[in-house]
Order: sequence, then C-alpha cells, then structure tokens
Amino acid sequence: MKKDPSAGKPADPSILVNVPGLVTAYYTGVPDPSVPEQRVAFGTSGHRGSALDATFNEWHVLAISQAVCRYRKQRGIDGPLFLGIDTHALSVPAGASALEVLAANEVEVMIATNDEYTPTPAVSHAILTYNRGRDRGLADGIVITPSHNPPDNGGFKYNPPDGGPADADVTGWIGAEANRFLEGGLLGVKRIPFERALRAATTHRHDYLHAYVNDLGSVLDMEVIRDAKIRMGVDPLGGAGVHYWARIAERYGLSLAVVNQAVDPTFRFMTVDWDGRIRMDPSSPDAMQRLIELKDRFDIAFACDTDHDRHGIVTRSSGLMPPNHYLSVAVFYLLRHRPQWSTSAAVGKTVVSSLMIDRVTAKLGRKLYDVPVGFKWFVRGLLDGSLGFAGEESAGASFMRVDGTVWTTDKDGIIPALLSAEITARTGRDPGELYRELAGELGDPVYDRVEAKATPAQKEMLERLSPQQVRSADLAGERIQTILTHAPGNGAPIGGLKVIAESGWFAARPSGTEDIYKIYGESLRGPEHLRRILKEAQTIVSDALAEPAPTRR
Repeated sequence: MKKDPSAGKPADPSILVNVPGLVTAYYTGVPDPSVPEQRVAFGTSGHRGSALDATFNEWHVLAISQAVCRYRKQRGIDGPLFLGIDTHALSVPAGASALEVLAANEVEVMIATNDEYTPTPAVSHAILTYNRGRDRGLADGIVITPSHNPPDNGGFKYNPPDGGPADADVTGWIGAEANRFLEGGLLGVKRIPFERALRAATTHRHDYLHAYVNDLGSVLDMEVIRDAKIRMGVDPLGGAGVHYWARIAERYGLSLAVVNQAVDPTFRFMTVDWDGRIRMDPSSPDAMQRLIELKDRFDIAFACDTDHDRHGIVTRSSGLMPPNHYLSVAVFYLLRHRPQWSTSAAVGKTVVSSLMIDRVTAKLGRKLYDVPVGFKWFVRGLLDGSLGFAGEESAGASFMRVDGTVWTTDKDGIIPALLSAEITARTGRDPGELYRELAGELGDPVYDRVEAKATPAQKEMLERLSPQQVRSADLAGERIQTILTHAPGNGAPIGGLKVIAESGWFAARPSGTEDIYKIYGESLRGPEHLRRILKEAQTIVSDALAEPAPTRR
C-alpha cells in the first residue's frame, strides 16, 4: 500500500464520518454471529469495530456488559466498577448501554462527575487507588474507547482489579460468554432504561479528573518543571484528556498552553494519517503535522491519543521523536533520577521495540523484561514493583511513582508527556538532544515498520507463522541466528515470529486492533541494510499469505 497523497494534510470534508448515521447504525444494527467479523473478539486491548459494518453496536455492548457482570460474580468481584468513556462518537451511546446493563445487575458503578470524558490512565489510577490496602470488595473498570482508531470506530475494554488490561484468559471467557448472548438474541441480558440506571442507588459520581491530577506530584517532579519555567504546548487531539491539561497547569503553576481544545466526533481538525484516514495517533508524523509546525513556540510539546494512553513528543531540536527514541531517553533518565526505586526493578519492553532500549538498560546495569506486544504483559510487574518502567514501540508506557510504588498498570500517555518537560527542565537539554548523545555512545539503530491490509483469516495465518516457514538461512546478507515465536522475558507466544541476525532483525505479526498486519525491522548498519531486511521480510510474509507485498508506510 502506497502512502496516500493526502497524508499529513487537513482532512477533506468528504471523508468526515456522518455522526447521525453512525449513531443510528449503532442502535439499529444487529450483528450476525455466524459472520466471524461480527462476533465479539478481544484484540490486543479490547473489542473494537464500527457500527457501519456491524462490528461494534448496541448488541455487542449489551452482550459484553452482561458477560462482565457474570465474570465479576464468578470471581467474587463485588467492589465498585469505574466506568470511563472517550470522545469517539460511539462512546457516549455505548457508555449509556453499558450502564443500563450494569445497573440492572446491581453493580456499583462510578461514572464521571459532570459526565467528563475519562482517560484510560485515570480509570486505572482510580481502580488501584481504591484497591490499595484491600483484599476484599475489590474494584475493577471498563473503558469505552477504540484508542487512536478512526472516528467511526467504537471500543470496549475491561480492566480487572489489578487495574490493567485483562489478560487473554479473562477476555477469552468474557468474549465467549458475550458471543453466546449474541447467538441467543440477547436472552439473559438484564437491562433497565437509561434514566432509571442514572438514578439507581448503585450509580455514583466520581471525580476522576481531580483525583488523577492532584496525585501527579507523586510520579513526576512537578516543582522542577514549574521552577524552570519550561514552556510547554499540548494537543489533546480532541481526546478524553482535553480538560485535564488546563487543570494540570493551574494545579502546579506550569507554563502550559493547550493549542487545540476542540472536541468534535468527526475529528475534522486532524491532519490525515499515512493511509488517508483520520487516526488520532500521536506517534504518526502525518497525524501530528499541526503540532510539529508549532514546535518552535515551545521548549517541549506533546500530544496524546483519544483515550490518552499514548504519547507523542515534539522537540525543538528534532521535531516528532520516534517512540523508540523517546522510550530510550525516558529509561535512561528515570533510572538515573529515581533514587527511591529498587535497583532490582527491571525495564519492560515488547519484542518489537528497539535494541536501543536493551543497550540503555544494559549500560545502567538493569534487567530487561522482553515480552509480546500488549500492555497486559506488564501489569503484574508494575503492580508488584518488579518493573520500574514499561513501554512499547507504539508509544505506550507507564512507570512507578517516585517512591517506587505502582502508579498505573495500564498505558498512561499523560505522564510520559509531562516527563519530557521534567527531563528538559532538569538536564537543560530536550529529549531529542539526549537521544543524539546516547546514539553517539551506543550506536544509532535504524527502525521502521510496514503495514498492509489483512482479512481476519490472513491475520490468523500470520499469527501461526512458524520457523519452518522461513526457508532462507540468511537475512540481508547475514546468517540468521535465531527465530523466535515466544518472547524471551516470559516465554509467551508473540503471535507471529521474530527473525534475528547479527546486525538486524524483523518481526511480523497481525494487528490486535485493526484489519492490518505489521512488519517491524531494525538495522545496526544503516538505512540501506534496513531496506533489505524489510524487503526480505515482506517476501516471507507475502508468500505465507499469498498476497502482494506491502510498500513502506
């Protein structure tokens, strides 16, 4: 797939989603459970889809919500459930549908004060704060969000009492139960009208915004940012944290400007992504064009995606930083400026993240925990303190409080964004400058990713790729040393494979959130060597799927 000519340009009105039509489809569509694409399927982080193709509508939300209620009862989870929504057009109706089922099942539900949009990290923070010191009556949560996906998408994510994304055993159980409800025409789903659900004795208001914002001083040095008078710019990309930033600036006395305060479910203010679609991805240079153009107005600028669990860092020295570059700098800085963290706390990364993170971690004498894609693999380590930092190449991360205790166990785009200001304030250099220094000492790996559309059947084939399907003994002129199908850190299947040679590697896996597949590659020998790696990787995957090879994104 070639890069669309409209990439990086303002969204043309012709591509904007018809919100009334989308919401109508949400309420009128009926999924056919005999069609695989219309069944409930939890990917990397929840069930996602669009009402326009019957992959995410009211039936899905009602079925999943009832399945969550049954799961809670089976596991004895009887504390409050923290319910949050983002700014996608389907999130408000889906949140209402979920509440109707939760209230009918007499679940104590915590919805946001003033119906405020709720970032994913604010829900994780609320769960962990409530559960601290408890061993019974534990809380859990639901976030209605498709993350950075296009405006016609909706999503449903369940976070159990550990505060992070549910693991495969949990989502598998919930998904199977939800599909039984779909197959039975929603028989067994309890539901009461929305107005009754709002007035139910079990429905309560919770001030997510102030609870989260007022606690930020425990995870970041807000005083050093304030005292250095760092000039910050933030673009919430129309997402759930849109009202959080002004409160953060006020609470901590920061020089922070919100460059875009618009909330519009068409997201018409975005520049379009590489494929010509609107996608609120803060790691995409095409989607971030407007903030990149403003970089010289600020000492540091940043953005978050729609549910604020991903970050994008824009520096004056280098523009938008690739996620791997910033994660490397964040690890380097945090391990040197958090003296209360245990020296045994490891650094978590995914197998498709850069070798630079490995090198920085080794330089500082720390352990590395290498896992498959999906933040769920970091939850236990963040919770028990065995991980100080956890990050993935798609710009998702979280890290411990200053005192070495857990902050969130889900991705948090807000704290890595603000950390970039702390780094700039304390070191006098922005993260782009610091990365160049690290690269000068440790080498400068060249990294890229290609994507192509894939059907669910093709994604399933890719997930089952085996070492035997790699018939070549060489990769870009070097002998293949290792072919991984399981992650070194925890032995879990990576849902694809990773091929490693002396000076480079590639990994291939299906997306857990969209109908695409991804090939990641990295070279220690430069761009031309990386192009060879990716070309050979594309051939291997294309042969396996019997489809034409993708082109560079």
